Amino acid sequence: MSTSVTPALSAEVIGARMERLPISRWHIKARVIAGAVTFFDGFDQLMIAYSMPQIAKQWHLTSSSIAWMIAVGGIGMLVGALLGGWFADRYGRINVIIVSLVVYSVLSLGMGLTHSLELFVIFRFLQGLGLGAEVPVAASYIGEITKAHGRGRFVLLYETVFPIGLVCSALVASWMVPAHGYRWLFALGALPILLVPSLFRLQESPRWLASRGRLDDATRTLEKIESEVTKQFGTLPDYDRNPPAEVTVRSSFVELFSVRYRRRTAMVATAWLTAYFVNYGIASWLPVLFTRIFKVGEKTALHYSVLTSLTGLVGCLTVAFLIDRLGRRLCISASLGFAALTLFLLAGFGTGSAGQVVLWAAGTALFIFAVNMALYVYTAELYPTRIRAQGCAFGGAAGRLGIIFGPLVVGWVLTASNDSLSWLFTTFGLVAVVGCLVVATFGIETKERTLEEINR
Repeated sequence: MSTSVTPALSAEVIGARMERLPISRWHIKARVIAGAVTFFDGFDQLMIAYSMPQIAKQWHLTSSSIAWMIAVGGIGMLVGALLGGWFADRYGRINVIIVSLVVYSVLSLGMGLTHSLELFVIFRFLQGLGLGAEVPVAASYIGEITKAHGRGRFVLLYETVFPIGLVCSALVASWMVPAHGYRWLFALGALPILLVPSLFRLQESPRWLASRGRLDDATRTLEKIESEVTKQFGTLPDYDRNPPAEVTVRSSFVELFSVRYRRRTAMVATAWLTAYFVNYGIASWLPVLFTRIFKVGEKTALHYSVLTSLTGLVGCLTVAFLIDRLGRRLCISASLGFAALTLFLLAGFGTGSAGQVVLWAAGTALFIFAVNMALYVYTAELYPTRIRAQGCAFGGAAGRLGIIFGPLVVGWVLTASNDSLSWLFTTFGLVAVVGCLVVATFGIETKERTLEEINR
């Protein structure tokens, strides 16, 4: 056992020193601050769905127009995810998180203030840039500051704040939209800008600093973290002072598609695409389906959305406590499989009433929310530090494609099938089956392995 601090000689030594740190108050503080940002990302992301019944009436939108109104935010998230990952691997995790937060907060306020449909759509696209960039980069950051043992649970308990944000958005919307209108809901979406001072006080990822060759900065940052951890625990464990060296390769987006990583990239992109296609396609349309097809009142429709989000939150918490025991591949593939089964049962037996739909949709949310959360920790583990944020961003971008096409497909299927919910949910079930088979076949297991070991 040793309390001495040896100057960092390599990125591998920085990683070894990070691995010896027990989960401490410093780690919890970082998780809470980053988690607060991610909470509001979730809060802002589905406000458009909960506001859509009023927005559609205000601007007399058709089903096709509603689909594109929802999809335009997904297009912004797709672009934001790719740009955010690129910038995060070059200019730092914390810097990109701060810029992303400011963008989605300010644009949310703009959406609440404008009376122009054109400006509303433009603001929604620009807000999507911030929403899409923040979550994958924050997931990279949290994964990099956490040691291998228990990393899955630690990261997923952080990620759970995202569905909590979705739930709170639904709860607030169910009261605020009918009582005061959707504009006040979007105004609340500007609140996260108050978190900027806390983010400026958060240390950058030592692993990222080292990967950029900034070993002195990495050492100074790590010494500050070690000092805080030592105050809590006293003597720190020793670490491997001569860890195996990683292959030195210049950071490049193209490396995601190299011989070594292209199978991982294709697998994880498929998982993101299918999971978000199902999740966002259903979640964004449920309030409209309830009001238009089942003639349910606006307030009741929003309450139904709260129920599905709450059930999804249970799925997130469940996978957080299972993922380190069962492994990433099994948790993700099995959850997609059960989501597909639930959707097929909904298509066959549950489309007769709004109550049946909400119960089966809640069952789907239980599994599909779990997949969405597990993918954040899994994707961050599959790539080395030099391209980790870009890997997470590419997975996130694939998810944003799902966010774009999920709502669009709902509009197309409803139009082509004369509002047949059986055809609609069968389509979603087939998409979930594809994701399940791809992850089960091509996924690799990463539980209890250090980030350096996985990518050595």
